[in-house]
Amino acid sequence: MPNSTVKSFYSTTPIFYVNDAPHIGHAYTEVATDVVTRWHAQRGENAFMLTGTDEHGEKILRTAAANKTEPKDWADKLVHDAWLPLLDTIDIRNSDFIRTTEPRHEKNVQKFLQHLYDSGFIYQGSYEGNYCVGCEEYKTDGDLLDGEGAFEGQPVCAIHSKPVEKLKETNYFFKLSEFQEPLLDLYSREPDFVAPDSARNEVVSFVRRGLDDLSISRSKEKFDWGIDIPWDDSHITYVWFDALLNYITAIGYGEDEEKFRSLWPASLQVVGKDILRFHAVIWPAMLMAAGLPTPKQVFGHGWLLVGGEKMSKSKLTGIAPEQITDTFGSDAFRYYFMKAIAFGQDGSFSWEDLSARYQSELANGFGNLASRVLAMVSRYFDGTIPAPAEYTDADKAIMEVVRKATEDADASIERVAIQDAITSIWTLVDELNNYITVSEPWVLAKSDENRARLGTVLYVCSEGLRALSILLAPVIPKATGKLWAAVTGGSLGALDDATISSAAEWGVLPVGTKIAELEPLFPRIEAETEGK
Repeated sequence: MPNSTVKSFYSTTPIFYVNDAPHIGHAYTEVATDVVTRWHAQRGENAFMLTGTDEHGEKILRTAAANKTEPKDWADKLVHDAWLPLLDTIDIRNSDFIRTTEPRHEKNVQKFLQHLYDSGFIYQGSYEGNYCVGCEEYKTDGDLLDGEGAFEGQPVCAIHSKPVEKLKETNYFFKLSEFQEPLLDLYSREPDFVAPDSARNEVVSFVRRGLDDLSISRSKEKFDWGIDIPWDDSHITYVWFDALLNYITAIGYGEDEEKFRSLWPASLQVVGKDILRFHAVIWPAMLMAAGLPTPKQVFGHGWLLVGGEKMSKSKLTGIAPEQITDTFGSDAFRYYFMKAIAFGQDGSFSWEDLSARYQSELANGFGNLASRVLAMVSRYFDGTIPAPAEYTDADKAIMEVVRKATEDADASIERVAIQDAITSIWTLVDELNNYITVSEPWVLAKSDENRARLGTVLYVCSEGLRALSILLAPVIPKATGKLWAAVTGGSLGALDDATISSAAEWGVLPVGTKIAELEPLFPRIEAETEGK
């Protein structure tokens, strides 16, 4: 249970369809949410991260049938064999994992639905339209393209490039149209509710064109894999209406009011731009109808592109995360995708770029810095942190770099500008490397009269490594954990307990601390990896 006297930071990823195993596009979303959440935890906040799987709907039913199994059995297998292992593969520190087939979700979805029905926001009506099973969504003409190749002459979904199906049904509808003005008021009153600006502009423009009521059920005559409508068990709940509610059912909605109130509204909900409208239009309208607060921010990130196309298993452009982590490790995976791509924009994945950044930035830049400093402390001071003498302007300049890097990175994380945060922190890596080059501690070590200056230089470098351990811990937790243990020698407790603000404080590392041995943080990768 979060401490109510400490600020809470509740973050969510979208819950992912279990129609296939995860690719690096899914992992990208997980890592970004994890980095921001870890940063808030390092601030000293009660940070709670939710992720999970979406297991209902026609697409899952068809996938299971194609694999000659039942949908629940298919979901169980995918979750156990692929989705839960993904969290270990890329080192995600989530607080909970929600599955939409869990009783805690299903029964409280029904409570939410019944509340909206009793409040007059749901009615029965007929609908005819083009339905994309891949998106589990009715499509307007503007959402469709002319098919090509095998689908020539057929309207296809612009996202999946597969034909839509013409459906005519009598369903239950949510009065989404009533929330056009309340939503526009929300976007105006809270300009950061949808971010980045490109996403906000798209959502505002969409809502201004007018909203239609939303079909929120499917007749069991069509298929029956979903949550029963509580007042009419001949219908099941539309999968998106079911799925969106995971963000509150996981934290106690309907059964643990204290926990729910301690975490809701969510601080940050991270989604891919292809599902932005669900989260920035339908979701807040649902909450308004239920009399609940809306999230503080919905952040729509861009796509990972391979060969100029969105990452996709069906188009054979999906890359499994372990194809990267088995060679480069989870830290390099996390660093690369957070540093190489501006979060919120589309970005292209390249094996060559990954390999180059691993070598130049992680191995040579950061890893070599750590190894050099600790090796010199061992060589020149018998592995004991030396006392600094009088600080020079060069030393004070490093202190200022530490202060500014901490302040700028913290401000960037507040904007979910993860790339900018890492860039700010990396100024300290670069400045420390330059400081060592200019100070030449190996030359100072040749003369006893320079002993005090040598101690100052190596203390400054060691304090810089302490600060880097804290600031980079949310991004590369394994490497920073090793570095923290080595440079502090256990004198400052656990890295998790070191706050972001303490990174900018100077003179924290106790003089006389016995450092520990440090293995290479980013070992050289000699062998060529397949497909690069």
